[in-house]
Amino acid sequence: MMPTAQTVARAAIAVTAATLFAFCGICAAQSAYPAKPIRIIIPNPPGGATDLLGRLVGRKLTDSWGQPSVAENRGGGNGIIAGEALTRSAPDGHALLLVSSTHIITPLLHAAPYDTARDFAAVATVGTSEFLLVLHPSVPANNLKELIALAKARPGQLNHASAGSGTPGRLALEMFNIMTGVKITNISYKGAGPALTDLIGGQLHMFLNIPLNFLPHLKNGKIKAIAISGDNRLPALPNVPTFTEAGLPGFEARYWYGVLAPAATPRGIVEKLSAEIGKHLATADFKERLLSLGVDPMISSPDQYAALIKADTAKYARIIKTANIRIED
Repeated sequence: MMPTAQTVARAAIAVTAATLFAFCGICAAQSAYPAKPIRIIIPNPPGGATDLLGRLVGRKLTDSWGQPSVAENRGGGNGIIAGEALTRSAPDGHALLLVSSTHIITPLLHAAPYDTARDFAAVATVGTSEFLLVLHPSVPANNLKELIALAKARPGQLNHASAGSGTPGRLALEMFNIMTGVKITNISYKGAGPALTDLIGGQLHMFLNIPLNFLPHLKNGKIKAIAISGDNRLPALPNVPTFTEAGLPGFEARYWYGVLAPAATPRGIVEKLSAEIGKHLATADFKERLLSLGVDPMISSPDQYAALIKADTAKYARIIKTANIRIED
């Protein structure tokens, strides 16, 4: 029997009412957010830029909304432990992950129990740090052109420190090798601290890493800086040229920091978080605190951050393939 027009109308009204009810429920949940403390998962032990930024973001969100923030350090596994912890958290905006660009490199080199593009929602970037190239004073090169010439004359004999095989600094070296046609040997360490100790001690020739790690040692002459990535010179090192100024245009290496949420987190909550983080990044005190850590504030929307993740993942995948980097390297 064909349904009557009245039956069809009633069914349509019922579907519309159910849809509106569900929509209102979502809106109510989002307007009440946050309803409990916010966990900031940090993929590193206490101390260091990632940990400090995670705690700083948490404090700012507490200032805004009155809910406490709890820093949860889940170091180890090249960031995989922290990433998995987020994927197992409720997608309600009360669990966030503060990551660096290492987050997108790790799954390209190590088996991870998640898919970077599928299992995380990009919320907002927090800041970036350019890469500074420093040498031990014994290296007979005082600028980038001299270093390249020296590396070509001594293929494989110069060595470079990285804070780990799957770090942006490690891939920045390979990009340098590819762009200049030299072969500088990488030595991977478990962190920037041990690598810096060996550089100062003369066991290493060079190191590409964020300026924050180098500034105290540059002042006392234990290392020397010859180039920095990015478009502008570092105010703290006005005499150090950019890579472009030094003769290597197109060398783009930077370390970024951002906030992620579980993939199924409602879009309204993601946008609310992103807007709040961006609002704080625009304030003078937040900027000053970030700059004191060697980090430039970087405001982005969720879509802009997602685009950055996609572009950098593709870039790093190309470098890994071209340089034939393996897990054990």
